[in-house]
Amino acid sequence: MTETIYAQDGFDIRLEWGAEGVDVLAAECGVLVIVDVLSFSTAVDVAVSRGARILPLPYKDERAAEAAKAAGAVLGGEREWSLRPASLTDIPSGTLLALPSPNGASLCVRAAATGVRVVAGCLRNARSVAGHALAAAGGRPVGVIAAGERWSVDGRPLRPSFEDFVGAGAIIAAMRVLGRGKPSREAAAAAAVALATDDLDVALTECTSGVELITWGHPKDVELAGELDVSTAAPVLVDGVLVDVS
Repeated sequence: MTETIYAQDGFDIRLEWGAEGVDVLAAECGVLVIVDVLSFSTAVDVAVSRGARILPLPYKDERAAEAAKAAGAVLGGEREWSLRPASLTDIPSGTLLALPSPNGASLCVRAAATGVRVVAGCLRNARSVAGHALAAAGGRPVGVIAAGERWSVDGRPLRPSFEDFVGAGAIIAAMRVLGRGKPSREAAAAAAVALATDDLDVALTECTSGVELITWGHPKDVELAGELDVSTAAPVLVDGVLVDVS
């Protein structure tokens, strides 16, 4: 009974956070949309829109990195390409890039292990991802996972983040426009926040994660992440690799 409550049973569109959210929603949903706006999901969108492919890796997993390299993937950071979206705007079509991250990439791997269809969503591709997720769910619920960030303290617990809440909300709002059924209260709240936020691009520069990246000298990454519905890509995990199926 408890598991059903946490899974937001009875709702067509559901929202949860992080790894625990993946575990709870995967069993009942036809699709899980992983939202990590700053920066994994945005990096994925920029790359696959150019015809590249992304191999998500668990964070700090040396065995996974070695396997990726053996498969012919370029490891993020080895060349100019990295988790930073701005580094991927000229990535050549056909490139297989392995990207580890503690949030978005790790959640994609975790979700894939459950057998659920996995899609990477962000503000840039919100409408496209919403349409694909609804079609691919086959009448089953769609789960949207806001990745969140990590506090820089021992244990690195989850820090719910503004950018992932509004990114998830933008995708959920697009699903509702497309006519899908009832969202959970959590999902409806995220959609309402996204719709009520004027100038999302400016809001991203003012939220904690955006300020952090700008302070580190990466304003272009925040700019790219704040662009709403500029992409038609639908990055789906196919045999462990994120590719654009749009």
